[in-house]
Amino acid sequence: MRTLNATRTRQVRAAAQGLAGRAATVEEAVRKVVALQAQDVRANRLAVRVRTSGLTAADVDAACRDRTVVRTWAMRGTLHMLAAEDFGWVTGLLGPHFAPRGAPRRRRLGLDEATLERATAGLDAELATPLTRAEIVARLADHGTALDARSQAPAHLLGYAALTGQVCRGPDTGKDEATYVLVREWLGPQKSLDEEEALARLAERYLAGHGPATAADLAAWSGLPAGKVKAAMAAVATEPVEAAGVAAHMLPDQPDEPPAPTRLLGHFDAYLLGYRGRELAVPHAYASTIQAGGGFVMPAVLAAGRVVGTWRLTSTKDSAKVELEPFGTSPLPDYRNEVADLGRFLRRQVVSGT
Repeated sequence: MRTLNATRTRQVRAAAQGLAGRAATVEEAVRKVVALQAQDVRANRLAVRVRTSGLTAADVDAACRDRTVVRTWAMRGTLHMLAAEDFGWVTGLLGPHFAPRGAPRRRRLGLDEATLERATAGLDAELATPLTRAEIVARLADHGTALDARSQAPAHLLGYAALTGQVCRGPDTGKDEATYVLVREWLGPQKSLDEEEALARLAERYLAGHGPATAADLAAWSGLPAGKVKAAMAAVATEPVEAAGVAAHMLPDQPDEPPAPTRLLGHFDAYLLGYRGRELAVPHAYASTIQAGGGFVMPAVLAAGRVVGTWRLTSTKDSAKVELEPFGTSPLPDYRNEVADLGRFLRRQVVSGT
């Protein structure tokens, strides 16, 4: 069995995640890790930046408009960006697991089965063109479904409709406001895989973009139960390795790529959400700095796969400033190239504040 120490495990994972920034398209960057967290549009763009070369934030938005990538509810029942060609099998696998789990919360919000039936029929009639959430609430009232726009009911209805394959996110408005569309109108007919094949594909793609990793990592990332994850891993030919003292798996042909450079990861980056824990990437003393509470994961300074600080971007009318907060007293690695690339990506002047 091959043995990777902690340093090498971090390096291999960062490279597998595409953090060397070699992808040429948004779709390629997303496919590399199966999906990118997308509940925050700006953070979603930054997750693409660190995995690509030469693209801009506008290119991410264009990929959404061009339908090569799509945002929808997927892993763990949360909003992710997928390659459009992966939508059918990912939703077909994960949707039947997560849609029923939201039923108790939906009922508390007034979305019982009869209301859901009326509401989804209304969505089917009204979403031939992209509509915002507020527009959807107004249109559904005409179909006998009155939703309180100030409550979580509209969000949970749209999440359910997405997990059941009816709707997905459409292009954002100029103010980064989400719109929603019918999948059949936006992406065309979708073909799902049988569960056994879909589980095997999920495990293989996950390991390609996250390995070395364990079955527990795959379960935490996907949200699927242990039994399904075990079957998924068993269906894939893997190389057993010892990674940072833990028995893990890699794909036999996983390339031995060079370490990723220093990176400024945005909120909710897949590198910090793709495993059961962050102890390998984040020093224990700073775990609560990266995630102070709930699911909010802070922007991180990454060097050789290790988080060495946090950062923030403060904006004015004409420019923006990157401010870094290192962990401890050790000097930060040279991040000037990242600041310059961030400015290029955002197409605005970005300066270092430290």
